[in-house]
Amino acid sequence: MFDRTTGIIWDWNGTLLNDVQLCVETINDMLEKRFLPQLSLDTYKDAFSFPVKNYYRKIGFDFDDEPFEIPALEFIERYNQQVSGCSLHVETFRVLNYFRLAGIRQFVLSAMKQDVLEDCLRHYQIDHFFERVSGLDNHFAASKAENGHRLLERSNLMAAELVLIGDTIHDFEVATELGCSCVLIANGHQSREVLQASGALVIDSLGQLLV
Repeated sequence: MFDRTTGIIWDWNGTLLNDVQLCVETINDMLEKRFLPQLSLDTYKDAFSFPVKNYYRKIGFDFDDEPFEIPALEFIERYNQQVSGCSLHVETFRVLNYFRLAGIRQFVLSAMKQDVLEDCLRHYQIDHFFERVSGLDNHFAASKAENGHRLLERSNLMAAELVLIGDTIHDFEVATELGCSCVLIANGHQSREVLQASGALVIDSLGQLLV
């Protein structure tokens, strides 16, 4: 799978960080506060998408009643208070170390705010695996594609030699725009069925990257 790969671009949330349950619990607290139907883990994985404004609208938020920025910031505040209680996905260290020893350059491209992303990577003691980390400059989780182009340019990367590894259709869209290969992992924020509809290679866990 990685015979001609010189670099891997990792998504963070849901791909390396196992934060899905926290996201479900956080959004359900917000839905309950607004007397809206709760989400199960399965319905969350089927509904979640980028841009997140569309996802919020899909699960019942009414932006005629309140602007999108209110629930978006409420989610981020609640999430950031508890994210340190999440764990990395099983085999994260082994996989990151495997690629490091193989001489493959590793990067992070995330929809998380840059300073929060850097703090998280230090907290989980994996920041040393990554040559460069690219997050967003705001809280609203827009497209990562523009930052991806900057990452390639600043790091002197050849798109044809890269694999982007993520857990959402948006990661596949970003990989396609950048011109690199893509692997999606179906134990993150979107279901296997949703991911397979993209036509991307879909696997079930990080460990399968080493098979």
